[in-house]
Amino acid sequence: MTQSLLTTMKKAVAYDGHPANLAELTNRNGFSIVVMDIGATWLSCQVPVHGEPSREVILGVSTMEDFQKHGTYLGATVGRYANRIANGQFEIDGQSYQVNTNQAGNCLHGGENGFDKRRWAIVEQSERCVVMRLHSVDGDQGFPGNLSVLVTYQLNDENQVSINYRATTDKATPVNLTNHSYFNLLGAESGEDCKQHAVQILADQYLPTTDTGIPLDKPVSVSDTSFDFRQPKTIAQDLFKGEQQVSAKGYDHSFVFNSKSQGVALVASVISPDEKIQLDVWTDKPAMQLYSGNYLAGTPNRRGGEYEDYAGLALETQFLPDAPNHPEWEHPSSILHPEQEYLSTTCYQFKALG
Repeated sequence: MTQSLLTTMKKAVAYDGHPANLAELTNRNGFSIVVMDIGATWLSCQVPVHGEPSREVILGVSTMEDFQKHGTYLGATVGRYANRIANGQFEIDGQSYQVNTNQAGNCLHGGENGFDKRRWAIVEQSERCVVMRLHSVDGDQGFPGNLSVLVTYQLNDENQVSINYRATTDKATPVNLTNHSYFNLLGAESGEDCKQHAVQILADQYLPTTDTGIPLDKPVSVSDTSFDFRQPKTIAQDLFKGEQQVSAKGYDHSFVFNSKSQGVALVASVISPDEKIQLDVWTDKPAMQLYSGNYLAGTPNRRGGEYEDYAGLALETQFLPDAPNHPEWEHPSSILHPEQEYLSTTCYQFKALG
């Protein structure tokens, strides 16, 4: 599949009239991923499984035509600000800003022409590592400051995909970068949904939101709610329990991690229904959006068909949604200043079980 993907994705040109550039990274276990410069996108993840061929575990497409029309951020790097900013408005040092609004009057994942739709420059590539750069000019989608971003994908022999983010700016600006892959550990093209995946999230709090994903107030305890994933449970177990899930058509909420470490810590785990693959998520970000793929129906898949709702789940490590408007939250600031460097790492580690 990997070799055909490297061919089919280049048959049609991207938005700028040139074909995409793809990079395949592999380790000695036969574990491999494919990434693309359009959107700095994670296109494929082949995980060796005992007793069967490698399993493709992230949702994706196989043609540029489908990539440009899917609209669900499959595997892309999203920014400047992942998740939502209420009404596309915020204030920095007394100055008000209005940025592009592209979802229910709010700014979602950086606006209508976010980082997921850009061509990133591949500045370094090897068998196990690829580095991509993007320059976002002052005023891009309404955001202040010239922002320079580096995203690095790197593999090791523990089947760990490390995604490292670096950014600098010449003017204070919100920055919140994440990867938007959807995982289905049974196989992205298996036809099975993600509802029977067992999920554990090391978080005592989650953030209730309006029906458009904007925070209602502040994080609250997960105790006695359907958002308690402190012990592993399936997505299906408490799906649609409570108004928060009914209005979102499932899980589409941020969880605040218990870890107060300044370094990378284990924050979540997912086990496939057949108990053959475990995915562990490590990050230095303070929160993660769990999205159960509630609105994936109609998204093109690799087979020339379409995914259904709940075909995969996203684990988006990030700052909390609308954090630029909530400086009172006790988290690292989502505003990057010129004298600072934005540095963040998230690792996805795949373990064969059994």
